[in-house]
Formats: sequence, C-alpha cells, structure tokens
Amino acid sequence: MQKIIIFIAAMFFTLSLSASYILIPMEHDKQTNHLKAYGITYWVINQGIEAYWLLNYRGGSFAFPHTKGLENELKVRGVSYQVISDAQWIAIRSEISDPELNQEAVKLEKAPKIAVYTPDFNPRGNRIQPWDDAVTLVLAYAEIPFDKVYDREVLEGYMWRDV
Repeated sequence: MQKIIIFIAAMFFTLSLSASYILIPMEHDKQTNHLKAYGITYWVINQGIEAYWLLNYRGGSFAFPHTKGLENELKVRGVSYQVISDAQWIAIRSEISDPELNQEAVKLEKAPKIAVYTPDFNPRGNRIQPWDDAVTLVLAYAEIPFDKVYDREVLEGYMWRDV
C-alpha cells in the first residue's frame, strides 16, 4: 500500500514539473522576431489550438499549450519562447487577474479572415509585389494569410453611374 501511495505521489510531482504551456514574450528586448510571433499565434489559432493573448503582460505576450510540434514550429520560424509549467501558467493567470493591474488574458478562439485593399497592378501596369505595400509586406513576412481586394470602378468614380 505504501508503495502505491509513493508511486501516485511521484506521478503527481512529475506531472506538476512537466512543461505544459509555451509563452511567447513580446518585450522588445526578449522577442527576436515580433512579426513571426504574431504569425505563429495566428497559425496556432487556425489549427484549432487554444491560445491566449496576455494584454499588457510582458509586452502583450501569447501563450498556448505545449507540444513538441508547436515548439519545433517556433524554432523553424525563429520566434523566441519559453516553456513553462502548469504552476507557472497558473501564477501568471493569477497575477493578470489582479484588478489593480491593467492586464487581461484574452482567449483567442478563431483566426480572423483578413483582406487588404490593394491593387494587383500599379499605374505603370506592373504587378504589385508584397514589398510595394507595407501591410502586405508585414502579413506575408509574418506568414499570415490574407486576401487582396480592390475595386478600380470605385476609385474611378463609376460606382454611381448605374444608380
């Protein structure tokens, strides 16, 4: 009986030491690739994985459950991160919930659909490249999918012609 109790206690102790969350710090001196950090968070949400945006905590950090696959993706994309235990995650959530602090943990449940209003061609007839527009450049670099929309008729004033 004593061996069973020791075994169960050891299991609980081992589980409490296991890394259960990934924290992506967003402070300017801790994060090596801010744009890719936003992109990986978008990717995580799009995979249907629970994620949190920690508003006003360490620069607006992100957190999500730890898996080896997610950790590998962070390494591939060059994003700084920390693997934290359940106890550390609970402590962070507790700290953030203090009403005296202007902080919040926002659960991110659905990746937004993004559209950028940009033409396909410039006035000279050349195809627009992602680096020709700051918004498309950032989204492409961060690996966040987006649609491009553009309505030349609106810009040329034809939208009221048929009314």
